[in-house]
Amino acid sequence: MWSPAPLHPNSPHFPSTSSPTGPLFPTTLISPDVSSALPTNYTMRPLQRSDYKSGMLDVLRVLTTVGDIDEKAWNERYDWLARRGDEYYILVVCDGEKKVVGTGAVVIERKFIRNLGLVGHIEDIAVAKDQQGKKLGLRIIQALGYIADKVGCYKTILDCSETNEGFYVKCGYKRTGLEMALYRDKK
Repeated sequence: MWSPAPLHPNSPHFPSTSSPTGPLFPTTLISPDVSSALPTNYTMRPLQRSDYKSGMLDVLRVLTTVGDIDEKAWNERYDWLARRGDEYYILVVCDGEKKVVGTGAVVIERKFIRNLGLVGHIEDIAVAKDQQGKKLGLRIIQALGYIADKVGCYKTILDCSETNEGFYVKCGYKRTGLEMALYRDKK
């Protein structure tokens, strides 16, 4: 019977609460193989609180509506995510000038099924328009899969539009169901 390998608190991969200036999760969860496949002078790392000033929200605007988020609200949300420790893994790709040009997240769901299994939900994959075509999206997906594997997920899933399905198929994903949504109007 399959069981996820639980992380021991002394493990180098065990997430700890992020400091205000440190990364959201341990850098040991970033795949060295994926990092080495990035274009020259590009880096991949965990989200940092300071990324508000590094273009993170601009990259997310490629994906969807972001809203008018000031630095105080950003910091409050970052701190909330950091307190979750081993639930939110948001990474960024930076160009040679340390500007965020790509991002993605894997959110870990704890289940009762599959021997208390873990499922990784890929979310918010975005690459700046002027950076597309450099395989950054592929590298982000690969890196998030590496994180999901390291923390013990038995599967990784994502939702996407039909127009993006081909990209995710190239990344190794396959269609297995149908997404449903019920949006709540916020007034």
